[in-house]
Amino acid sequence: MANNIHTQFHRFVSSGEKEDLLGQKGMVLWMYGLSGAGKSTIAAALERELHNEGRFVVILDGDNFRHGLNSDLGFSDEDRSENVRRVAEVAKMFASQGVIVLVGVITPKQALRELAKKVVGDSFVEIYIHASFETCASRDPKGLYAKVADGKIKQFTGKDSGFEEPDCPDLLINTEELEPSVAVKKIKTLLPGL
Repeated sequence: MANNIHTQFHRFVSSGEKEDLLGQKGMVLWMYGLSGAGKSTIAAALERELHNEGRFVVILDGDNFRHGLNSDLGFSDEDRSENVRRVAEVAKMFASQGVIVLVGVITPKQALRELAKKVVGDSFVEIYIHASFETCASRDPKGLYAKVADGKIKQFTGKDSGFEEPDCPDLLINTEELEPSVAVKKIKTLLPGL
């Protein structure tokens, strides 16, 4: 099969030309952390602010992917890996078109974060959105932690399924200490030309 596939990227308008047109550098801001840590809240606030500044931004949200493209995947180690791979491939495609991509996916294991970085390449920025399990459970924006406590959800990250703390992310945002507006300002320092 591989012998029958011939990529055509060399014939397309280059990434650099698209970045020049948009006036920005395509990149992937990969935000990860426990459910309820604040990934989606921060991504939405950052998207709105960058949009208002004339930037072209796309959010790739983990729940949205699991509702659509990744609806065939569960939460086994193999399915989590495939979930991350698919999201990373889509993020890479957008970034190659000059788009700023905000990814919000739990990505609980270091190996999964390394997989995402390998797929995306040099435009990958790793942002750990931190809040403790207890804090996320008290927020419980989707009612998931209550279901976990009632035994209705298994393989829940941080409870039955582990979460590996990162060694050295590009940026750490502690949402127990920072408001979303402050988190947005910190993340914006990672973007060139802003």
